[in-house]
Amino acid sequence: MRIALLEDEHEQAQNVQNILAERGHHCDSFPTGQSFLSAVLHRSYDLLILDWQIPDMTGIDVLENVRAQLNWPIPVIFLTQRDSESDIVRALDAGADDYLAKPPRAAELSARINALSRRTNPDNEKEVLIYGPFEINTQQRSISLHGEELTLTDKDFDLTLFLFQNQGRLLTREMLLERVWGLARDINTRTVDTHMSRLRRRLGLNPENGFRIKTIYQRGYRLEAMKALDNDELERPLAANE
Repeated sequence: MRIALLEDEHEQAQNVQNILAERGHHCDSFPTGQSFLSAVLHRSYDLLILDWQIPDMTGIDVLENVRAQLNWPIPVIFLTQRDSESDIVRALDAGADDYLAKPPRAAELSARINALSRRTNPDNEKEVLIYGPFEINTQQRSISLHGEELTLTDKDFDLTLFLFQNQGRLLTREMLLERVWGLARDINTRTVDTHMSRLRRRLGLNPENGFRIKTIYQRGYRLEAMKALDNDELERPLAANE
């Protein structure tokens, strides 16, 4: 998983990063609320870990900003020295999914992260996934539209599955390269743009079928559910970034 950590104490941040790295996760650490929010709102993370007391704002302020501005329910864990019942209740009421006291025990932190991942990604365990007129069979690695099987390459299938399992979420080109292609983030990203352009046509991603891939300028892509449009709107050509 790609995890963003809000922690202003270097030693504490390093400890958490080491725990996560040992279990195969990638963790970026940020010492202030502003730097954390800037990263979270412009990159792709799977989970957030927040401290409560930081220099420029509270962890609750950061959480409220995340919930107000991020367009998908990213899982959030509070990791803080504040462990009174009232603090825990306040954090959970503000939108946190879990709460741990510092310093974290490595096995417990890992288990909590794994539990949150299972809870927030239930489709990962299913064999057949239904998204409107699309049916994805994860075992047979096939995709049907209105009951007719589509002709797709293996990479098209992997990319389509990842998009639908993360619909509504900004996916950066770098993240797509990591998750779908298994490549380093610093290589040329034109291959992602080429596949996305082809996938729009092959999947019939348009208002009639209820979904579109939206290009987010200089950031990446997002699969969005769409409402059916009337005939006048259907005749209007989509803009370049739609």
